[in-house]
Amino acid sequence: MSAEYQVHGSVAVITLNNPPVNGLGHATRSAAVQGMQQALADDAVKAIVITGAGKAFSGGADIKEFNSPKALAEPSLHSLIRTVEESTKPVVAAIHTVCMGGGLELALGCNYRVAMPGAQIALPEVKLGLLPGAGGTQRLPRVLGLEMALNMIVSGTPVASEKLAKTAIFDEVFAADANLLESAIAFAGKVADARPLPKVRDRKVDYPNHEAFLQFSRNTVKAMSGPFPAPLECVECVAASVTMKFEDGLKFERERFLKLIQTPESKSLRHAFFSERQASKVPDVPADTPTRAIKKAAVIGAGTMGGGIAMNFANAGIPVTILEMKAEALEKGLATIRRNYENTLKKGKLTQEKFDQRVALITGTMNYEEIGDADIVVEAVFEDMGVKETVFRKLDEVMKQGAILASNTSTLDVDKIAAFTKRPQDVIGTHFFSPANVMKLLEIVRGKETGKDVLATTLALSKKLKKTGVVSGVCDGFIGNRMIEQYSRQAGFLLEEGCLPEQVDKAVEKFGFAMGPFRMGDLAGNDIGWYIRKRRYVESPEITYSKTADLLCEMGRFGQKTGGGWYDYKAGDRKAYPNEEVNAMIVKHSADIGVVRRKISDQEIVERLVYALVNEGAQILEEGIALRASDIDMVYLTGYGFPLHRGGPMFYADTVGLPNVLGTIERLSRGRHGEAWKPAPLLVKLAAEGKGFNG
Repeated sequence: MSAEYQVHGSVAVITLNNPPVNGLGHATRSAAVQGMQQALADDAVKAIVITGAGKAFSGGADIKEFNSPKALAEPSLHSLIRTVEESTKPVVAAIHTVCMGGGLELALGCNYRVAMPGAQIALPEVKLGLLPGAGGTQRLPRVLGLEMALNMIVSGTPVASEKLAKTAIFDEVFAADANLLESAIAFAGKVADARPLPKVRDRKVDYPNHEAFLQFSRNTVKAMSGPFPAPLECVECVAASVTMKFEDGLKFERERFLKLIQTPESKSLRHAFFSERQASKVPDVPADTPTRAIKKAAVIGAGTMGGGIAMNFANAGIPVTILEMKAEALEKGLATIRRNYENTLKKGKLTQEKFDQRVALITGTMNYEEIGDADIVVEAVFEDMGVKETVFRKLDEVMKQGAILASNTSTLDVDKIAAFTKRPQDVIGTHFFSPANVMKLLEIVRGKETGKDVLATTLALSKKLKKTGVVSGVCDGFIGNRMIEQYSRQAGFLLEEGCLPEQVDKAVEKFGFAMGPFRMGDLAGNDIGWYIRKRRYVESPEITYSKTADLLCEMGRFGQKTGGGWYDYKAGDRKAYPNEEVNAMIVKHSADIGVVRRKISDQEIVERLVYALVNEGAQILEEGIALRASDIDMVYLTGYGFPLHRGGPMFYADTVGLPNVLGTIERLSRGRHGEAWKPAPLLVKLAAEGKGFNG
C-alpha cells in the first residue's frame, strides 16, 4: 500500500505510506490522486487531510525511481499537486518529522499547512545539481518572503518547523505533546466551510527594491558555487516568482529544471548520491545480518592517525582508550587531541558541554590488559609488517572473545595480519584517511576469513562515525592507494619529461582536484612514499619509478613537517612556494638520464594522471577487489579530493567515453614508459561493447 484512505467524520485522511520516507513514487502519487478523487466524490466529506505514515510526511521524490520512466509517468508530481490545488474542498497538509523536496512542494499546493515542532523543512534539490521542479521556487517565496526562501533553496539546508511558525508557510504549529492527526482533523473541521479557498499561488511576493537584492544574490552565489550551475539557476527561478505571473514562473522553473537534469554536474552529483547508498550493500552480506554491539573501543598508537581515530569514537559517544608504549608519546597524543577540540571550541563549532563530554570519553594507558574488554580495537602503528605482527599477537592474547581486531594499514596484507591471530574471522582492515577526524572515507578491507557479522558491524560503525564506508578486497594498497601509486608514477615521469611540480599541480587543480600530487605529497609526508618505493624495489623490481622523489627525500625535504618538500613553506602559512634548488634538481636529473625536456600541455598532464587512475581502477574491478565501479568513485570523491562535479574517475571515464579513454591509453603505451600503460582487459572489453563502467 502506498497511500491509505480513511474517513473520520466529515474529514477524509490520505496517508502517504511508502517507507522509509514516503517517497513520492508512481504508486504513491497514483494512490494519493485516487484518494483525492474519492474524497471529492463523497458528499459527506467536507475537508481533506494529507499526512505521512511512520517517520516522515514525505522526503520528496522516490530515489528508487530516479532516471527511470516511472519518475515521469502520470500522474506526475505536477499532476498530483494540481489535483490538490484545484480541489473544491479544503486540503490540509499535516506535517511531521521530514517534509522535503517534492513533499514540501506537495504541502505548498495544499490550502493549509499544520505541523509538529521539530519537523525538518527543506528543498534540497540543489545538492543533486537540480532545482525544485514542481513549483517550489515559485510557491516558497510566496509564503516565506523572497530572502528566506532564496536562502533555503540555494543552500538546500533544512529548517526546523518551529522556526518558521510566524511565517505564512504554516497556519498552525501544534504543541510538542499534541496528537498530529487528531489536531489536523480538528483544524480541517474548523476550515471546512471557509471560502474562497486560500491558494499559495494567489499570494504576491513583495520585496522593496528586489532588483538590487537579486543582483547582490547573483554575485554572491556565482562567487560561491564554483563549477556548479544549479545554485545560480535557483536564484533565477526565485527571481521569476517576483517578476513573472505564477504560471509563467512555473513554466520558467520547468525549463530550467529540464536543462539542469542534463548537465554533467547534476549527473555527477546524482551518481555520488546513489553511489554512497550503494557502497554499504555487499551482495553476500544480507541487510539483516546480525551485528556485534560496539559500546567500547580501543586504539593502538597515539600518533596523528591514532589520535584522529580515537576522536571519531568520542565524537560518536563511544568511550575509547588509547594505548602507547611510552608515557611521553601518550601524553603528547592526548594533548594534541585536547588541542584539536579546543580549536573547534574556539571556532564556535563545539559547545562547552560537548567538549567536556568528548574529552572525558578518551583515556590513555600503557597496559594492554586495560583494553581487553573493548568491543573493537583499531591498530594504528607504523606501516611495517613486523610491527603489526607484534601488536596482533598481543591483541590475540588480551582481547575478549568476540572483539573485532581492526588494522588501519594502508597497503599491507590483511590476511597475513589475520594469520598472526587464532581468530582470523574477527580481523578486518579499517583504513582511515588523514586527518582521520575530518576525512569522510573509511576503506573497509575484507580478509578471506573475515566474518560476515564483522563486516556488517564495521559497515554499521562507519555510519555511526559519520564515515562513508567502502569495502575493498585484499591487495597491495587496496583500492585508493593502489590507484594513487599509478597516478604518482605518472606525476614523476612528467617531471623527468619537462614539467615542474607547480605546472602539474596547477593543471589538475584547474581540472578540479582539491590538491595536486606534489602539494599532496608535501602534506602527507614524502618519506611515506619513499618507504613504500624502497619496499617495491625489493618486492617488485620490474616496476619503474622516477628517481626524482627519492632524490628529494635524500635532500631531507619530506614536506610541510620539515618546512619544505617539493615546495617551501613558511611558519603558519600552508601556501606552497616553488623552490629553485628542487626545480634545478629535477632539470639536472632529466639530463643525467638522457631525457630531452619538452613542453607538456595541461591537457596531457590531466589525461595521464586521471587515466592512470581509470586504468588501474578497471584492473581492480576485474579482480573483484572493488565490488562496483561506483565504490571506486566514492573512494576518490571522499578520500582523495577528486572533483565532485566530475563524479569520480570511473564515472568521468564513462562521461568522456571509454573508446576515447582507451585510444589515449593505447597512444601513451607507445611512448616513454609505455609499460605503465598496458590497457586493462575490462576497459578494452567495455569500450568494444559500447558500455561504461557504471552500466
